[in-house]
Amino acid sequence: MKWPNITIMTLTGKSSGRSNIMEWKTSLKKYVDRKKKPVAEEEQKAEEMQQFTELYHDWKGVDHSHHTLKLPRLYDKLPSEEEPLLLKLREESRAVFLQRRSRELLDNDELQRLWFLLDQYHTPPLVGDDQMINFEDFQKVATEAGQKCQQFFKSSVFTKLLQTDPYGRISIMQFFNYVMRKVWLHQTRIGLSLYDVAGQGYLKESDLENYILELIPTLPQLNGLEKSFYSFYVCTAVRKFFFFLDPMRKGKIKIQDILACSFLDDLLELRDEDLSKEMQESNWFSAPSALRVYGQYLNLDKDHNGMLSKEELARYGTGTLTDVFLDRVFQECLTYEGEMDYKTYLDFVLALENRKEPEALRYLFRILDVQQRGHLNVFSLNYFFRGVMKKYAAEIPAIQEQMRTHGQEPVSFQDVKDEIFDMVKPVDPLRLSLDDLVTCGKGDTVVSILIDLNDFWTYENREYLVPETTEEDI
Repeated sequence: MKWPNITIMTLTGKSSGRSNIMEWKTSLKKYVDRKKKPVAEEEQKAEEMQQFTELYHDWKGVDHSHHTLKLPRLYDKLPSEEEPLLLKLREESRAVFLQRRSRELLDNDELQRLWFLLDQYHTPPLVGDDQMINFEDFQKVATEAGQKCQQFFKSSVFTKLLQTDPYGRISIMQFFNYVMRKVWLHQTRIGLSLYDVAGQGYLKESDLENYILELIPTLPQLNGLEKSFYSFYVCTAVRKFFFFLDPMRKGKIKIQDILACSFLDDLLELRDEDLSKEMQESNWFSAPSALRVYGQYLNLDKDHNGMLSKEELARYGTGTLTDVFLDRVFQECLTYEGEMDYKTYLDFVLALENRKEPEALRYLFRILDVQQRGHLNVFSLNYFFRGVMKKYAAEIPAIQEQMRTHGQEPVSFQDVKDEIFDMVKPVDPLRLSLDDLVTCGKGDTVVSILIDLNDFWTYENREYLVPETTEEDI
């Protein structure tokens, strides 16, 4: 009788106790008994495999009830830090894969050749200065463009770009821009994926920091930055990505989300050497913008300890944020011994400078939700209204005089509360949810009048502050 391969397990198995030997002997005896019965060859092989699987699972301590479960490879565990060889193998294999994908993209020479072909096969007549191409000529270009270009020459792409041309043509410039955009997206995704250490399709904060740090030398608009400022610039740039793309503070962002938002476009816009001053000032990632934000932080830090206390932060902007609001900021946000670092300050600035955005409203809503109930009720609104009135009292000499000039009556909470509920029109007439503030389109106004005296006064006097129309304006 041929000795079954299963005996190898008895020589190499980890268990060698007497009880295990007896179990092996029993199992082998059963196996021999079954072998005496005549069975078909395929059935015999299946039986041998089943026997091997059961004995192997016994040896490994695996529950028999799961022995038939085959997990797909996507559930394989990632190598741990204790497995450096597997980690290195995974890293190298990903690098080879990304390099292969990169070679599949069109390079500059191939893009130039594609443009020449489109120009050669364009379909007259011109529409202004824009060349057009019909589907027949579109297919001719596809034939000569090469294998790499075939993904762009699909009928579905032609149909998407087809507009109102009476000859059934599409704009060559629009098509070429579409190709350029696709190539750029793939290039950028590959570039970002190189920094995806885990290989799971997302970037951690340190991954994105490394990406932007190595990107700085390629952006002409950042050539003037001192290297000593690089770390602060990187922190400033990365915070915008994480503030808006990681609202739940998980510490990671999907690469897909990075590509879908406009932030990367704004960052790579700094490659333009002729970017106007106005564009630079409105771009969060520009050198003037980063220096402005960091300069404000340094100006607020009166004791020069690199952190901001509540008293120092109170001077932010026009200095009209209420004490009640600032108290809540320091209660809800990460601080170190009661003081705020630069990273936390950046979140604060991004929230106040982008109050219309859902992520900014989420940040501010968490601060306004004093009772942590997930909604704002009359108590919450009154709590911050009294904070505004307290600030109001401190500024009363100047503001009260203006109120007398306009013949205004003192502001009452009941009126303000009714106006807020009229603006928001919440689903529940007794409370305001975050969704209510976002969907009503006036969440920024509601938040502003509850946290900032200047915004509150401006809102209350909006009718008097509208400039009168004169004949010269007409």
